[in-house]
Amino acid sequence: MGLLDGKTGLIFGVANERSIAWHIAKNAAGHGATCAFSYLPSEKMEWRVRRTLESEGLGDAWLHPCDVGSDDDLDGLFTALKRDFETLDFVVHSVAYANREYLKAGTFTETPRDVFAQALDISAYTLIAIARRARALMTTGGSILALSYYGAEKAAPGYNVMGVAKSALESTARYLAAELGESGIRINCLSAGPCRTLSAMVVGGVERMLEKVETTAPLRRNIETDEVGKAAVYLLSDLSSAVTGETHHVDAGYHAIAA
Repeated sequence: MGLLDGKTGLIFGVANERSIAWHIAKNAAGHGATCAFSYLPSEKMEWRVRRTLESEGLGDAWLHPCDVGSDDDLDGLFTALKRDFETLDFVVHSVAYANREYLKAGTFTETPRDVFAQALDISAYTLIAIARRARALMTTGGSILALSYYGAEKAAPGYNVMGVAKSALESTARYLAAELGESGIRINCLSAGPCRTLSAMVVGGVERMLEKVETTAPLRRNIETDEVGKAAVYLLSDLSSAVTGETHHVDAGYHAIAA
């Protein structure tokens, strides 16, 4: 018996086999879930996501293009989901974006207004936009999980405007949890330690972060991306039925240490 047997989930944010979203999807599917996936509309991204899914035997998974910055695209995605699945049990929001030119140490003060606004829109507002649409399909309740990082709580070198956006994301999750709880919908964040994903490598200070965690965290090591996927299964399943509005750290204990 899998922890997610009979459940259907929508996964945002798979880019390749190193993506946290992909490791969450693999673990969810391994526990019996049917996973549907969105991808940024382009032939290149569709090919990349399909290749990733095929590598683990999920080549026949449901796929739909969606630019999360477009309300029309989100409407189209959820209309197609309702048509093909009728209901939804969980959503994984692994979506973030900021102009990489401002993800370097010493550039936060120079952040332009449009760069700030775009980072907040794609990385945080989209959780509201997705939750609003998912609510209509979660007829018996459900779980929505967003991906965050410790840079939302403390200033991390080079994380800059993305740290501010992740702070907004975590706060957004709490407000959504308060409002959607009556519908049986739980909203949580999973704060993963640094790992070498495609998106993480554009952050100017990521190598320093990795070195710091390895020497400072209680477990004296960096995390494996698959460990984030395992923790996500807990937050998506009924094992966490009384957990909402939480930010759960999977970072080898780094957040617990005054460094």
